[in-house]
Amino acid sequence: MREVILSFPKQFEKGIEIAKDIKIDAPSGGFENIIICGLGGSALPSNILTAYIPDLKIPVYSHRNYGLPSQANGKSLIVCISYSGNTEETISAYEDAIKKGFKVVAIATGGKLQEIAKDNNTPIAIIPQDALQPRFALGYQSSALITILSNVGIIKNKAEQMREVAQVIDPLQLEDQAKKIAKKLVDKIPVVYTTDNFKAIARIWKIKFNENSKIMAFFNYFPELNHNEMVGLTNLKGNFHFIILRDNEAHERNLKRLELFADLAKEKGASVDFIEMTGNNTLEKMVHTLVLGEWVTYFLALEYGQDPVPVKIVEEFKKRLKE
Repeated sequence: MREVILSFPKQFEKGIEIAKDIKIDAPSGGFENIIICGLGGSALPSNILTAYIPDLKIPVYSHRNYGLPSQANGKSLIVCISYSGNTEETISAYEDAIKKGFKVVAIATGGKLQEIAKDNNTPIAIIPQDALQPRFALGYQSSALITILSNVGIIKNKAEQMREVAQVIDPLQLEDQAKKIAKKLVDKIPVVYTTDNFKAIARIWKIKFNENSKIMAFFNYFPELNHNEMVGLTNLKGNFHFIILRDNEAHERNLKRLELFADLAKEKGASVDFIEMTGNNTLEKMVHTLVLGEWVTYFLALEYGQDPVPVKIVEEFKKRLKE
């Protein structure tokens, strides 16, 4: 896993090359929405897309279920993402799209999705299998998705920024910082907060605590949490550690909310860490923070004597589901 973290920024560069020739003819009048179908780690690229490009001119729907949602129609672009290519819910969505004659494209390492795509002569981006787990392939999947949408003309070309990320961000520089944060988190319940525009990143941190560190964790975002979840501080039980991802370009009122919440949490006996989101643009801030989160959850897994890679309880659940 350490090698995967070190090479993570380079995934964005490789994803561009993988998807650069994939094109889909738009229906008359163009696409009216994007349906991104995927579960678990393979659902995360939809979150990255909407955080990176919040001003998309057409709606993006993240579908984490069987079949297709009610928004799917003949003017939808259906994107099915499955690291293994064998996720049953995603295959169900793909087959539904083929049956209905919708425009569909897939992103996978192979598996059944590759077979169906070949049989139906539909495009598929084949990503490398070196990421160990779907959640570690976020760079491949996200950059392939963004490149496909650029090829179709839905968004502007982002290849230059994605290539810059691969060159600018050095995971080694974040390793020591992550070790220190991980030690603070031993026997704590992490709660990851940030502002609305980066809620996808907080959610991914939460997921990495679950899957890498094998612990419960939670996330939310400002200012919404100030109107509900914050009231939970009143009778705070448990050893909570709040991690606040701070973008100094956020709305000044939200920056004040972050500080005031931290003060309240400390008064109630919780510990708090601010993590600065640094970078020259939105993508750099996101990838920098994601790499740090990967390191933190990796080192916390080691503190607990856990192998961060496998998700045995998920595999056991899948076996029981088939019985």
